[in-house]
Amino acid sequence: MTDSQNKAHPDADLNRQALDFHALPRPGKIGTEVTKPAVTQHDLSLAYTPGVAEPVRRIHADPDLAYSYTNKGNLVAVITDGTAVLGLGNVGGLAGKPVMEGKAVLFKRFADIDCFDIEVDAESPQAFIETVARIAPTFGGINLEDIAAPHCFEIEQALIEQLDIPVFHDDQHGTAIIIAAGLLNALELQGKTLAEARIVVLGAGAAGIAGVRLLLALGAHRDNIFCVDRQGIIHLGRQDLNPYKFGVAVETEKRTLAEAMEGADVFIGVSGPDLVAPEMVAAMAPRPIVFALSNPVPEIRPAVALAVRDDLVMATGRSDYPNQINNVLGFPFIFRGALDVRASRINEAMQIAAVEALRALAREPVPAEVLEAYGLKELSFGPDYIIPKPFDPRLRERVPAAVARAAIDGGVARLPTDH
Repeated sequence: MTDSQNKAHPDADLNRQALDFHALPRPGKIGTEVTKPAVTQHDLSLAYTPGVAEPVRRIHADPDLAYSYTNKGNLVAVITDGTAVLGLGNVGGLAGKPVMEGKAVLFKRFADIDCFDIEVDAESPQAFIETVARIAPTFGGINLEDIAAPHCFEIEQALIEQLDIPVFHDDQHGTAIIIAAGLLNALELQGKTLAEARIVVLGAGAAGIAGVRLLLALGAHRDNIFCVDRQGIIHLGRQDLNPYKFGVAVETEKRTLAEAMEGADVFIGVSGPDLVAPEMVAAMAPRPIVFALSNPVPEIRPAVALAVRDDLVMATGRSDYPNQINNVLGFPFIFRGALDVRASRINEAMQIAAVEALRALAREPVPAEVLEAYGLKELSFGPDYIIPKPFDPRLRERVPAAVARAAIDGGVARLPTDH
Protein backbone atom coordinates (compact mmCIF):
# COMPACT_ATOMS: atom_id res chain seq x y z
CA MET A 1 0.00 0.00 0.00
CA THR A 2 1.42 3.39 -0.98
CA ASP A 3 1.60 6.33 1.43
CA SER A 4 -1.18 8.14 -0.47
CA GLN A 5 -3.44 5.07 -0.36
CA ASN A 6 -2.72 4.62 3.34
CA LYS A 7 -3.75 8.21 4.10
CA ALA A 8 -7.15 7.58 2.49
CA HIS A 9 -7.68 4.29 4.31
CA PRO A 10 -10.37 4.35 7.07
CA ASP A 11 -7.82 2.86 9.49
CA ALA A 12 -5.04 5.24 8.42
CA ASP A 13 -4.46 6.63 11.92
CA LEU A 14 -4.48 3.18 13.52
CA ASN A 15 -2.13 1.87 10.84
CA ARG A 16 0.32 4.71 11.45
CA GLN A 17 0.24 4.10 15.19
CA ALA A 18 0.77 0.37 14.61
CA LEU A 19 3.81 0.98 12.43
CA ASP A 20 5.34 3.26 15.06
CA PHE A 21 4.49 0.74 17.78
CA HIS A 22 6.30 -2.03 15.91
CA ALA A 23 9.30 0.08 14.87
CA LEU A 24 10.06 2.26 17.90
CA PRO A 25 12.13 2.53 20.03
CA ARG A 26 13.52 -0.78 18.73
CA PRO A 27 12.02 -2.98 16.00
CA GLY A 28 9.71 -5.86 16.95
CA LYS A 29 7.66 -6.77 20.02
CA ILE A 30 9.66 -9.50 21.75
CA GLY A 31 13.23 -10.21 22.88
CA THR A 32 15.06 -12.46 25.30
CA GLU A 33 15.99 -12.02 28.93
CA VAL A 34 18.77 -13.58 30.97
CA THR A 35 17.26 -15.39 33.97
CA LYS A 36 20.47 -16.07 35.93
CA PRO A 37 23.14 -13.67 37.26
CA ALA A 38 25.76 -12.64 34.71
CA VAL A 39 27.70 -10.07 36.69
CA THR A 40 30.93 -11.77 37.73
CA GLN A 41 33.46 -14.03 36.09
CA HIS A 42 32.19 -16.87 38.29
CA ASP A 43 28.64 -16.28 37.04
CA LEU A 44 29.85 -16.67 33.47
CA SER A 45 31.83 -19.79 34.31
CA LEU A 46 28.59 -21.36 35.55
CA ALA A 47 26.42 -20.07 32.69
CA TYR A 48 28.87 -21.19 30.04
CA THR A 49 32.16 -23.05 30.04
CA PRO A 50 33.28 -24.88 32.13
CA GLY A 51 30.17 -25.14 34.34
CA VAL A 52 27.70 -25.78 31.53
CA ALA A 53 29.35 -29.14 30.81
CA GLU A 54 27.77 -30.83 33.82
CA PRO A 55 24.11 -30.25 32.85
CA VAL A 56 25.06 -31.33 29.33
CA ARG A 57 26.33 -34.65 30.68
CA ARG A 58 23.23 -35.10 32.83
CA ILE A 59 20.84 -34.42 29.95
CA HIS A 60 22.78 -36.73 27.67
CA ALA A 61 22.31 -39.51 30.23
CA ASP A 62 18.64 -38.66 30.90
CA PRO A 63 16.88 -36.42 28.30
CA ASP A 64 14.05 -35.63 30.72
CA LEU A 65 16.53 -33.59 32.77
CA ALA A 66 16.33 -30.94 30.03
CA TYR A 67 13.19 -29.87 31.88
CA SER A 68 15.25 -29.35 35.05
CA TYR A 69 18.31 -27.63 33.59
CA THR A 70 16.99 -25.64 30.59
CA ASN A 71 13.98 -23.50 29.69
CA LYS A 72 12.40 -26.31 27.62
CA GLY A 73 9.53 -26.81 30.06
CA ASN A 74 8.29 -23.23 29.73
CA LEU A 75 9.11 -22.63 26.07
CA VAL A 76 6.61 -22.81 23.20
CA ALA A 77 7.35 -22.36 19.51
CA VAL A 78 4.80 -20.34 17.54
CA ILE A 79 5.32 -21.66 14.02
CA THR A 80 3.77 -20.70 10.68
CA ASP A 81 4.28 -21.08 6.96
CA GLY A 82 2.39 -17.84 6.34
CA THR A 83 -0.27 -19.40 4.13
CA ALA A 84 -3.31 -18.07 6.02
CA VAL A 85 -2.28 -14.99 7.99
CA LEU A 86 -5.24 -13.33 9.70
CA GLY A 87 -7.56 -12.12 6.94
CA LEU A 88 -4.64 -11.36 4.65
CA GLY A 89 -4.22 -14.80 3.10
CA ASN A 90 -1.02 -16.35 1.81
CA VAL A 91 1.45 -13.56 2.50
CA GLY A 92 4.36 -15.85 3.36
CA GLY A 93 6.16 -16.59 6.59
CA LEU A 94 8.24 -13.41 6.80
CA ALA A 95 5.22 -11.12 6.38
CA GLY A 96 3.46 -13.18 9.04
CA LYS A 97 6.22 -12.60 11.58
CA PRO A 98 4.52 -9.60 13.27
CA VAL A 99 1.52 -11.85 13.98
CA MET A 100 3.72 -14.60 15.41
CA GLU A 101 5.53 -12.07 17.61
CA GLY A 102 2.13 -10.85 18.74
CA LYS A 103 1.15 -14.38 19.67
CA ALA A 104 4.33 -14.62 21.74
CA VAL A 105 3.32 -11.43 23.55
CA LEU A 106 -0.04 -12.98 24.47
CA PHE A 107 1.56 -16.20 25.72
CA LYS A 108 3.84 -14.20 28.00
CA ARG A 109 1.29 -11.63 29.14
CA PHE A 110 -1.48 -14.06 30.02
CA ALA A 111 0.31 -17.27 31.06
CA ASP A 112 3.98 -16.32 31.59
CA ILE A 113 5.07 -18.72 28.84
CA ASP A 114 8.21 -17.91 26.86
CA CYS A 115 8.03 -18.15 23.06
CA PHE A 116 10.16 -18.22 19.99
CA ASP A 117 8.37 -17.29 16.79
CA ILE A 118 9.50 -19.38 13.82
CA GLU A 119 8.58 -18.64 10.22
CA VAL A 120 9.18 -21.58 7.88
CA ASP A 121 9.70 -21.31 4.13
CA ALA A 122 8.46 -24.77 3.11
CA GLU A 123 7.63 -25.91 -0.40
CA SER A 124 5.23 -28.63 0.79
CA PRO A 125 3.39 -29.82 3.90
CA GLN A 126 5.92 -32.64 4.25
CA ALA A 127 8.83 -30.18 4.21
CA PHE A 128 7.10 -28.13 6.92
CA ILE A 129 6.47 -31.25 9.00
CA GLU A 130 10.10 -32.35 8.71
CA THR A 131 11.37 -28.89 9.65
CA VAL A 132 9.22 -28.66 12.77
CA ALA A 133 10.02 -32.22 13.83
CA ARG A 134 13.76 -31.55 13.59
CA ILE A 135 13.66 -28.47 15.82
CA ALA A 136 11.08 -29.81 18.29
CA PRO A 137 13.60 -30.95 20.96
CA THR A 138 14.14 -27.29 21.86
CA PHE A 139 10.56 -26.80 23.02
CA GLY A 140 8.01 -27.92 25.57
CA GLY A 141 5.18 -27.34 23.09
CA ILE A 142 4.38 -26.35 19.51
CA ASN A 143 1.66 -23.81 18.63
CA LEU A 144 0.92 -23.97 14.91
CA GLU A 145 -0.50 -20.76 13.53
CA ASP A 146 -1.95 -19.31 10.32
CA ILE A 147 -1.56 -22.44 8.18
CA ALA A 148 -4.13 -22.83 5.41
CA ALA A 149 -6.62 -25.68 5.23
CA PRO A 150 -6.59 -28.47 4.24
CA HIS A 151 -2.81 -28.80 4.79
CA CYS A 152 -3.16 -27.65 8.40
CA PHE A 153 -5.00 -30.87 9.29
CA GLU A 154 -2.34 -33.09 7.74
CA ILE A 155 0.49 -31.11 9.32
CA GLU A 156 -0.94 -31.12 12.82
CA GLN A 157 -1.83 -34.81 12.82
CA ALA A 158 1.59 -35.84 11.54
CA LEU A 159 3.37 -33.78 14.20
CA ILE A 160 1.13 -35.07 16.99
CA GLU A 161 2.02 -38.61 15.97
CA GLN A 162 5.75 -37.94 15.65
CA LEU A 163 6.42 -35.78 18.72
CA ASP A 164 6.15 -36.33 22.47
CA ILE A 165 5.24 -32.72 23.28
CA PRO A 166 1.91 -30.90 22.80
CA VAL A 167 1.17 -29.79 19.24
CA PHE A 168 -1.81 -27.46 18.94
CA HIS A 169 -3.11 -25.61 15.88
CA ASP A 170 -4.80 -22.64 17.49
CA ASP A 171 -6.77 -21.66 14.40
CA GLN A 172 -8.45 -25.05 14.66
CA HIS A 173 -8.83 -26.01 18.29
CA GLY A 174 -8.40 -22.66 20.02
CA THR A 175 -11.24 -21.15 18.04
CA ALA A 176 -13.36 -24.28 18.44
CA ILE A 177 -12.92 -24.29 22.23
CA ILE A 178 -14.01 -20.67 22.71
CA ILE A 179 -16.94 -21.10 20.33
CA ALA A 180 -18.09 -24.21 22.20
CA ALA A 181 -17.87 -22.57 25.62
CA GLY A 182 -19.88 -19.56 24.52
CA LEU A 183 -22.37 -21.64 22.57
CA LEU A 184 -23.17 -23.98 25.45
CA ASN A 185 -23.98 -20.97 27.64
CA ALA A 186 -26.00 -19.29 24.89
CA LEU A 187 -28.02 -22.45 24.31
CA GLU A 188 -28.88 -22.62 28.00
CA LEU A 189 -29.98 -18.98 28.01
CA GLN A 190 -32.17 -19.65 24.98
CA GLY A 191 -33.70 -22.78 26.53
CA LYS A 192 -32.13 -25.15 24.00
CA THR A 193 -29.77 -28.13 24.04
CA LEU A 194 -26.76 -28.92 21.91
CA ALA A 195 -28.13 -32.39 21.14
CA GLU A 196 -31.28 -30.97 19.55
CA ALA A 197 -29.98 -27.70 18.11
CA ARG A 198 -29.89 -27.23 14.34
CA ILE A 199 -26.56 -25.57 13.56
CA VAL A 200 -25.25 -23.81 10.45
CA VAL A 201 -21.47 -23.33 10.13
CA LEU A 202 -20.40 -20.94 7.37
CA GLY A 203 -16.76 -21.55 6.49
CA ALA A 204 -15.16 -24.97 6.16
CA GLY A 205 -11.53 -24.14 6.81
CA ALA A 206 -9.49 -24.87 9.91
CA ALA A 207 -11.84 -23.23 12.43
CA GLY A 208 -15.07 -24.44 10.84
CA ILE A 209 -14.16 -28.11 10.58
CA ALA A 210 -12.47 -28.22 14.00
CA GLY A 211 -15.50 -26.49 15.49
CA VAL A 212 -17.86 -29.10 14.08
CA ARG A 213 -15.66 -31.92 15.36
CA LEU A 214 -15.62 -30.49 18.89
CA LEU A 215 -19.36 -29.83 18.93
CA LEU A 216 -19.95 -33.45 17.89
CA ALA A 217 -17.69 -34.62 20.74
CA LEU A 218 -19.74 -32.48 23.13
CA GLY A 219 -23.03 -34.04 22.02
CA ALA A 220 -24.26 -32.27 18.91
CA HIS A 221 -26.11 -34.49 16.41
CA ARG A 222 -24.29 -34.98 13.12
CA ASP A 223 -27.45 -34.71 11.03
CA ASN A 224 -28.26 -31.34 12.62
CA ILE A 225 -25.10 -29.57 11.45
CA PHE A 226 -24.93 -27.98 8.00
CA CYS A 227 -21.46 -26.82 6.94
CA VAL A 228 -21.40 -24.31 4.11
CA ASP A 229 -18.48 -23.34 1.88
CA ARG A 230 -18.23 -21.23 -1.29
CA GLN A 231 -20.08 -23.91 -3.28
CA GLY A 232 -22.94 -24.19 -0.81
CA ILE A 233 -23.89 -26.85 1.72
CA ILE A 234 -21.35 -29.65 2.12
CA HIS A 235 -23.49 -32.67 1.33
CA LEU A 236 -22.69 -36.28 0.55
CA GLY A 237 -23.59 -35.91 -3.13
CA ARG A 238 -20.77 -33.48 -3.87
CA GLN A 239 -17.80 -34.76 -5.83
CA ASP A 240 -15.38 -31.94 -4.94
CA LEU A 241 -14.83 -32.72 -1.26
CA ASN A 242 -11.42 -33.33 0.30
CA PRO A 243 -11.35 -35.91 3.14
CA TYR A 244 -11.76 -33.24 5.80
CA LYS A 245 -14.84 -31.69 4.23
CA PHE A 246 -16.25 -35.14 3.51
CA GLY A 247 -16.00 -35.79 7.24
CA VAL A 248 -18.58 -33.06 7.92
CA ALA A 249 -20.85 -33.76 4.94
CA VAL A 250 -24.52 -34.65 5.51
CA GLU A 251 -27.35 -36.17 3.52
CA THR A 252 -29.71 -33.32 2.63
CA GLU A 253 -31.72 -31.84 -0.23
CA LYS A 254 -30.77 -28.33 0.89
CA ARG A 255 -28.09 -26.63 -1.17
CA THR A 256 -27.71 -22.96 -0.21
CA LEU A 257 -26.88 -20.95 2.88
CA ALA A 258 -30.33 -19.39 2.80
CA GLU A 259 -31.95 -22.84 2.81
CA ALA A 260 -29.71 -23.99 5.66
CA MET A 261 -30.67 -20.96 7.75
CA GLU A 262 -34.41 -21.68 7.58
CA GLY A 263 -35.41 -22.86 11.04
CA ALA A 264 -31.80 -23.02 12.29
CA ASP A 265 -31.19 -22.54 16.00
CA VAL A 266 -27.52 -21.56 15.67
CA PHE A 267 -25.38 -19.77 13.09
CA ILE A 268 -21.59 -19.87 13.40
CA GLY A 269 -19.67 -17.78 10.88
CA VAL A 270 -15.94 -18.27 10.37
CA SER A 271 -15.88 -17.00 6.83
CA GLY A 272 -16.00 -13.40 5.57
CA PRO A 273 -17.70 -10.02 5.88
CA ASP A 274 -21.39 -9.33 5.24
CA LEU A 275 -22.22 -12.80 3.87
CA VAL A 276 -25.45 -13.20 5.87
CA ALA A 277 -28.49 -11.20 4.81
CA PRO A 278 -31.03 -9.94 7.38
CA GLU A 279 -33.65 -12.18 5.78
CA MET A 280 -31.59 -15.24 6.66
CA VAL A 281 -31.52 -14.31 10.35
CA ALA A 282 -35.24 -13.53 10.23
CA ALA A 283 -35.84 -17.07 8.93
CA MET A 284 -34.09 -18.74 11.87
CA ALA A 285 -35.96 -20.57 14.63
CA PRO A 286 -37.31 -18.73 17.68
CA ARG A 287 -34.62 -17.56 20.15
CA PRO A 288 -31.72 -18.00 17.73
CA ILE A 289 -27.98 -17.74 18.38
CA VAL A 290 -25.70 -15.91 15.94
CA PHE A 291 -21.92 -16.15 16.21
CA ALA A 292 -20.66 -13.89 13.39
CA LEU A 293 -16.92 -14.23 13.90
CA SER A 294 -15.36 -12.84 10.73
CA ASN A 295 -12.92 -10.09 11.70
CA PRO A 296 -12.86 -7.14 11.48
CA VAL A 297 -16.20 -7.15 9.63
CA PRO A 298 -18.60 -9.90 10.78
CA GLU A 299 -20.85 -11.97 8.52
CA ILE A 300 -23.70 -9.80 9.76
CA ARG A 301 -23.32 -6.79 11.97
CA PRO A 302 -25.01 -6.86 15.39
CA ALA A 303 -27.16 -3.81 14.68
CA VAL A 304 -28.46 -5.42 11.50
CA ALA A 305 -29.16 -8.77 13.12
CA LEU A 306 -30.84 -7.24 16.16
CA ALA A 307 -33.04 -5.09 13.93
CA VAL A 308 -34.73 -8.23 12.57
CA ARG A 309 -34.54 -10.42 15.69
CA ASP A 310 -34.85 -9.05 19.20
CA ASP A 311 -34.82 -12.57 20.66
CA LEU A 312 -31.30 -13.56 19.63
CA VAL A 313 -28.03 -13.99 21.49
CA MET A 314 -25.11 -12.71 19.43
CA ALA A 315 -21.34 -12.97 19.54
CA THR A 316 -18.62 -11.61 17.26
CA GLY A 317 -14.83 -11.66 17.03
CA ARG A 318 -14.59 -7.96 17.89
CA SER A 319 -13.79 -6.39 21.24
CA ASP A 320 -16.18 -3.46 20.73
CA TYR A 321 -19.28 -5.67 20.86
CA PRO A 322 -20.48 -7.92 23.69
CA ASN A 323 -19.45 -11.59 23.70
CA GLN A 324 -16.12 -11.49 21.92
CA ILE A 325 -15.02 -14.98 20.85
CA ASN A 326 -11.32 -14.43 21.45
CA ASN A 327 -8.70 -17.17 21.26
CA VAL A 328 -6.64 -15.50 23.97
CA LEU A 329 -9.17 -16.98 26.40
CA GLY A 330 -7.82 -20.40 25.47
CA PHE A 331 -4.37 -21.06 24.06
CA PRO A 332 -2.18 -19.42 26.77
CA PHE A 333 -4.00 -21.21 29.56
CA ILE A 334 -4.31 -24.52 27.72
CA PHE A 335 -0.56 -24.60 27.12
CA ARG A 336 0.05 -23.48 30.73
CA GLY A 337 -1.86 -26.49 32.00
CA ALA A 338 -0.17 -28.85 29.56
CA LEU A 339 3.33 -27.58 30.38
CA ASP A 340 2.70 -27.69 34.12
CA VAL A 341 2.29 -31.48 33.98
CA ARG A 342 4.66 -32.05 31.02
CA ALA A 343 1.83 -33.41 28.90
CA SER A 344 2.82 -35.32 25.78
CA ARG A 345 -0.16 -33.94 23.87
CA ILE A 346 -3.29 -31.81 24.13
CA ASN A 347 -6.03 -34.36 23.63
CA GLU A 348 -9.77 -34.00 23.21
CA ALA A 349 -10.44 -34.46 26.93
CA MET A 350 -8.13 -31.53 27.71
CA GLN A 351 -9.91 -29.39 25.14
CA ILE A 352 -13.29 -30.24 26.65
CA ALA A 353 -11.94 -29.46 30.12
CA ALA A 354 -11.02 -25.99 28.86
CA VAL A 355 -14.52 -25.57 27.41
CA GLU A 356 -16.16 -26.46 30.71
CA ALA A 357 -13.83 -24.23 32.75
CA LEU A 358 -14.55 -21.23 30.53
CA ARG A 359 -18.26 -21.98 30.49
CA ALA A 360 -18.43 -22.18 34.29
CA LEU A 361 -16.40 -19.03 34.88
CA ALA A 362 -18.87 -16.90 32.92
CA ARG A 363 -21.60 -17.84 35.39
CA GLU A 364 -19.75 -16.54 38.43
CA PRO A 365 -19.85 -12.96 39.80
CA VAL A 366 -17.48 -10.71 37.87
CA PRO A 367 -14.62 -9.21 39.94
CA ALA A 368 -14.47 -5.43 40.31
CA GLU A 369 -11.07 -5.30 38.62
CA VAL A 370 -12.58 -6.77 35.45
CA LEU A 371 -15.40 -4.22 35.46
CA GLU A 372 -12.82 -1.46 35.91
CA ALA A 373 -10.64 -2.77 33.07
CA TYR A 374 -13.59 -2.61 30.67
CA GLY A 375 -15.20 0.56 32.01
CA LEU A 376 -18.35 -1.27 33.12
CA LYS A 377 -20.55 -0.75 36.16
CA GLU A 378 -21.98 -4.25 36.14
CA LEU A 379 -21.76 -7.49 34.22
CA SER A 380 -23.47 -10.79 34.84
CA PHE A 381 -24.27 -14.01 33.03
CA GLY A 382 -26.83 -13.27 30.36
CA PRO A 383 -27.31 -12.49 26.65
CA ASP A 384 -24.49 -9.91 26.66
CA TYR A 385 -22.09 -12.00 28.77
CA ILE A 386 -21.76 -15.66 27.79
CA ILE A 387 -17.97 -15.94 27.86
CA PRO A 388 -15.35 -14.49 30.26
CA LYS A 389 -13.41 -11.35 29.45
CA PRO A 390 -9.74 -11.83 28.46
CA PHE A 391 -8.44 -9.73 31.36
CA ASP A 392 -10.27 -11.80 33.98
CA PRO A 393 -7.45 -12.89 36.36
CA ARG A 394 -9.35 -16.06 37.28
CA LEU A 395 -8.61 -17.52 33.84
CA ARG A 396 -4.99 -18.04 34.92
CA GLU A 397 -6.12 -20.26 37.79
CA ARG A 398 -9.13 -22.12 36.42
CA VAL A 399 -8.30 -23.12 32.86
CA PRO A 400 -4.74 -24.45 33.37
CA ALA A 401 -5.85 -26.43 36.41
CA ALA A 402 -8.72 -28.03 34.50
CA VAL A 403 -6.49 -28.86 31.53
CA ALA A 404 -3.76 -30.29 33.78
CA ARG A 405 -6.25 -32.48 35.63
CA ALA A 406 -7.63 -33.83 32.36
CA ALA A 407 -4.09 -34.60 31.18
CA ILE A 408 -3.40 -36.55 34.36
CA ASP A 409 -6.71 -38.39 34.20
CA GLY A 410 -6.08 -39.20 30.53
CA GLY A 411 -2.62 -40.61 31.11
CA VAL A 412 -0.74 -38.06 28.98
CA ALA A 413 0.90 -36.19 31.88
CA ARG A 414 4.41 -36.92 33.13
CA LEU A 415 4.15 -34.89 36.32
CA PRO A 416 1.41 -34.45 38.95
CA THR A 417 -0.03 -30.95 39.33
CA ASP A 418 1.58 -30.56 42.77
CA HIS A 419 5.12 -31.30 41.56
